[in-house]
This record gives sequence, C-alpha cells and structure tokens, in this order.
Amino acid sequence: MNQTSRTTGPPQPQTVVQTQGAGLGTFGGVFTPSILTILGVIMYLRFGWVVGNVGLLATLLIVTIATSITFLTALSISAIATDQRVRVGGAYYMISRSLGLETGGAVGIPLFFAQALSVALYTIGFAESLVNVFPVLDQRLVGLVTTLAVAALALTSARAAIRAQYFIMAAIGLSLLSLLAGGSVGPEAHDALNAPVGDLTRHGFWVVFAVFFPAVTGIMSGVNMSGDLADPGKSIPRGTLAAVGVGYVIYMVLPVILAARAGSAQLLSDPMIMRRMAFWGDAILLGVWGATLSSAVGSIMGAPRVLQALARDGILPGPLRLLGRGSGEDDSPRVGTIATLCIALAAVWLGDLNLIAPILTMFFLTTYGVLNVAAGLERALGSPSFRPRFHVPWYLSALGAVGCISVMMLINPGATAVAAAVVVGIYVWLQRRELQTTWGDVRRGLWMAVTRAGLFRLQDSSDPKNWRPHLLVLSGAPTRRWYLIEFANWIAHRRALVTVSSVLSDDAITIDRQRKMERAISDYLARRGVQALIRIIRAPDAFDGATRLIEAYGIGALTPNTVLLGDTEIEHHRSAYCGMITGFHDARRNVVILHHNHELDFGRRRRIDVWWGGLQNNGGLMLTVAYLLQTSFAWRGAELHVKMVVPTEEAAAPAQANLKRIVDGLRTEASCETIVGGGRSFFDIFRESSAGADFVFIGMRTPDAEWEAYYERVQAGVAGMPSTAFVLAAEDIAFGEILVKPEG
Repeated sequence: MNQTSRTTGPPQPQTVVQTQGAGLGTFGGVFTPSILTILGVIMYLRFGWVVGNVGLLATLLIVTIATSITFLTALSISAIATDQRVRVGGAYYMISRSLGLETGGAVGIPLFFAQALSVALYTIGFAESLVNVFPVLDQRLVGLVTTLAVAALALTSARAAIRAQYFIMAAIGLSLLSLLAGGSVGPEAHDALNAPVGDLTRHGFWVVFAVFFPAVTGIMSGVNMSGDLADPGKSIPRGTLAAVGVGYVIYMVLPVILAARAGSAQLLSDPMIMRRMAFWGDAILLGVWGATLSSAVGSIMGAPRVLQALARDGILPGPLRLLGRGSGEDDSPRVGTIATLCIALAAVWLGDLNLIAPILTMFFLTTYGVLNVAAGLERALGSPSFRPRFHVPWYLSALGAVGCISVMMLINPGATAVAAAVVVGIYVWLQRRELQTTWGDVRRGLWMAVTRAGLFRLQDSSDPKNWRPHLLVLSGAPTRRWYLIEFANWIAHRRALVTVSSVLSDDAITIDRQRKMERAISDYLARRGVQALIRIIRAPDAFDGATRLIEAYGIGALTPNTVLLGDTEIEHHRSAYCGMITGFHDARRNVVILHHNHELDFGRRRRIDVWWGGLQNNGGLMLTVAYLLQTSFAWRGAELHVKMVVPTEEAAAPAQANLKRIVDGLRTEASCETIVGGGRSFFDIFRESSAGADFVFIGMRTPDAEWEAYYERVQAGVAGMPSTAFVLAAEDIAFGEILVKPEG
C-alpha cells in the first residue's frame, strides 16, 4: 500500500506492516460485535414507543424494510470481502481499493470521527441510565470514567475486548429471556395488537421508521475488525449475515410481545416498559448497560483501526502519519486508540450530542451506500479481476444504495446535506493532492465502459450544433512552444479534447524513453492546470510523421478535427512544411497556424481582430474560434472586432450594412468595420488597422500548386505584427450554422 503525492511535499513511500492478525474467528471477531451493536439502546428504550405509535403490523413492516437495507449492504460487503484480502480499516479499506483513494478517504475520515464520537454517545447513554437508578452519581463523571474504562479495555488487546463482550452478550441474552418469561402490565394489553397500519395519530410511519433505523446499523462493528481476523474472506460474510438474520428474528418477535402485554398509551409513556414486563426487571437494566457498553467497546476498537489505515495510505497529512503505527504482535493501533479517546473524552465533557447525532447516522449510512455502489459497479462492469466467492447480482447492490439514500433523506434532509458537503469537500481536497496508489480500482473500468458506450453512440455525420475544436497540438517540447498549449487551453474551455503531440526523428530513442517523455509532459501540463492527452511518435522525417499521425490518430468518430501548430521559422523547411499543411487539408482537418510575436506575446488580452472573408468556410471557423477565445477566462472582457476590406466607397455602405446584419445575428457582441482599400494591398491595410490589436485572425486560401509562394507572402505580411492565427477550414461542416441561429 505504498503511495506518494506528486504535488505537495511528497511523503516517502511507506512499508505497511502485514500481520497475521489476532486470529479472531467468525463468532468472536464478527458476529459478536455486530449483534451486540444491533441489539442496542433503541431496542430497550424505543421499541415500545415504535409499537405504540404505529401498531404491530406497521412495526413489523418497519423492521422488515430497515433490515432489508442492512441485508443488501451485508451482501455487498460479503461480495467485496470474498474478492480481496480485507486488511486493517474495514469499510475504508474496501472502498479505497474499489473506488479509489479519494473516495475511500472522503468516506473514511468522516467514518472515523463518527465512530469516535459514537463512543461518547454510548457512554453518555450508559451514564444517563445509571444515574436514573442511582441519582447520587454525577453523570459527567460517570461518562468520563466509563470512556476511560472502555479505552483501557481496547488498549489491552482486541481479544480481551472480545472476551469482555461475551459477558455483555450473556447479559443481553439474560434480559431477553427474562422479558420472554414475564407477563402483561395492564388491562390495555390488546390495544396495540389491534391498531391499524395507517393509524398515524401520534407520529407518522416514516418518522417512526427514522427513529428505529439506527437499531439495525451495527454491521460495521465486525467489518472494522478485519485486520484482527484470521480469515476475513470467510468470517465477514458469515458473521455479518448471521448477525443480520438473528437481529431480524429478535426484532420480529419483540413487537408481538410488547403489543400483547401492554396498551399503546403505556408503550408510549414508559421508555422502560420492558423492565415492568420482565420476569426479573433488573435484567433489563443489565441489558441496557450491556448494550451501551458493547456498542462503546465496538466503536473504540473500530475507530482507531480506520485511523490506522488512513494514516498508512497517506490520506492524513505528514505529522499525523504516526497514527498508523501498530503495537505488539497483533499490530494493535494504540496510538490511534489514544487519539480516539481524546476526541471521545472531549465530547463526553460537553455532554450533549443531540445536535451531531443525526450527522453521525448520516456518515454511517453514507458508508453503507458507497459500499453498495462499489459492489454494484464491480459486478456490473464485469471486470475479469473481480471474482468474489460470494456472488451478488449488481441490481441488489444498486437497490441497497438507493435504500440508503432514501433513508438518509427521510431521517434528516439537513443532516444529509451536511454529510454530503463534508464528503465532497474531503474528496476534492484529496483529489487536488493527486495521491498515487500501487493498486487499481474500479474507476478505470467505469470510465472505459462509459467511453465505449459513448463512442458507439457518436454519429459520424457532422453536427454543427455540438461542434467543438478537438485539437491536435503539434507543439514538440511544451516548454519551447508554450504559447500553443496556452491557446489550445483557452479555446478548448475544458470541454473539447486536446492532444499535445510531437514527432521524434531520432531513431535512438527507445519505446521506454518515449513513454517516460509522455509521462513527463503529462505531469508538466497537470502542474500548470492543463488537461490534455499526450501522443509522441517516432518517424524518420518529422513532417511526414506529422501527416501520418493525423491520418492514424483517433478512434471511431472521435478524432481531432483541428490541427494547431506554430509557424515555421526555418526557411529551408518551408517547402516540406507547406506540403504537410496540404496533407492536413486533404485529410479534412482544419488548420490553425499560430504566428507568435515573442516580444508582444498576447499583449493585454483586450482586443481580438477578425479579418472577414465571408460566413462560410474560413470566416465561420475564424469567428467560432475567436468567440471561444473571447469567452475564455484569460480573455474575458476582450473586444471582438470584425473587419472587412472593400475596393470602393460605393461598395462600403451596402457591405457595412450586410456585415452588421451578419454580425448582429452571430450573437457574439462583436463590432464590425468596413475599410475602403483604395488600391492599397491587404497587408498594408492590415498593418495599419490591426497594429493595436492583441490577437488577429486571418483566413488562408485553399492549398494549390503555388501555395508555398503564397504562404511566404503571408509570413512577410504579418512580420512584426501582434500574434496572428492563420486559419484554413477543411472539415465537411457548415461553420455558419454554428454561429447563426436557425429559424423555426
């Protein structure tokens, strides 16, 4: 799991400690912590309230829907766990190895804080119940002492904590047996049994569902112990599914008992109604205390292991990497446990988690949803590397993801929005750090599938409405002709495809060196915020190689439609250069030649001149590219001037009116100017009129036998002028339709 960062003070590759784990089995390592978290405080203190609000049948429906979502998530977890070796980090490890480091970190960091604060939530609940029985105790002090006690248990070892949970499970089992052996508490015993499903006189179905749902969200407790399991691939599926099944049976039996033994008014008014029903009432207290303590122990063991995995993968900043250290033969995250303890103690000292409790639930549900997405994508894409022993159809995982999102919105839309904002913020932060991993993930397969589908759906026919300049930039080394990269980036608007290419004529350059050059150029462009593909080829002759590159580069209908290159500065290369341009035109590629003024560069980026020669062909292409340049961030606010030369004064007025009509119809907010030639050459007029521009567009005539001499005159005509683009349209597309809005 080594990784480095390419931008911000790259961390040194780390060697991850691989351990054999503590050797925990399915029952002790997965089933026990999972079932103890499922059979928690809500079962003891809120189940009667649920039945009293909606009646027996609706309660059974709530239990079934809630458990179905958890069951679908458990299936997804089982599929991932049987496909890969799940190491320290549980859910974070699974997500990061399936959807990438950024997604894993975006979910893993909030998941750690949610579990750390859950420790405080459970110990505060334990303290409140204890103080209700012994009012002389100080609730805050009890909470602090309890938090320290569960942390000390976790620091001892994972196995010691699991052994302690056996006693807690025995207490919960005793409380359930005592409840089963108990009796009715009053004459209203059958009111709730006969309450209709639609009876929502107190609280609505979905409000009650939102209160109950956290009761079935305990499956992460076992998954988080993945690094301490002898065989995670077997233990996680078996233990998790068994816990979900046992929890469902218990939750389907308890409402029947509650409805048969108490009336709805009693169930609503007394949170400890189970204590009154039980054969031995104090056994229910033992169950409540055991439930809160077991959940606290599960969280104090799970949170540090997520933190340990985050630190080892380089997600956390440099100084926090020490949180990845493990201690002892079982690689116990003691440093991480101390950090978790500090967070929990601070929360216990504040003593009120009512405001953040909904957001904690959101982060757990976010984790469930992302796990379902990961498993569903892996199965739907059919990657040969995804071969789980536990097969789950993709649509079941998708259904689980939809269920998680729906429940989040039903529980608390505001908390859902906060959780989503935090996850997205962390994802963007990690993406900007450009972390690299040594493992693959499903994202490449997803993009390949999307790209394949898109390529087959692209039409070969021209479509002026959606036309963009997909550029092949013949820049050579980007550092030598950066102005070409800049110009391409401006007119692409991060929506068109840009390929930076070069032709190497040195036969001594090997394929390996060629690939290294491509990676170096890619890194260089990325550091300067340019999104582009890189293509380097070898050919004996650079000009012939460029022509062959144009003919061969691309896939299906997705090929570069416009070639961008610099003006030739070597006189004896002009003939071959002009032959290359002719080849581009014959291949139906538009050509933009950038004659760059190295002293003026792009000036103040305030004025763009377009020398008009008609709406079709060069004129339409020039105005389209000029508009893209004008609306780029670097040129925003620049003025666009369309200029046209006419031979006489008599032709000026109608030409001006016609040009104004066309320009107004282009919706480019350009100004137009008609200039009377009066016998002067075009370049004399050009040099006088465009001397104050920052960038100029000029159309070129179609290549012919005398094109080399023509091009030489064009080069001489723009010498010393602002940077100028020579535009030659060749694509079979009506560029005028891009600019002129059709009627009807």
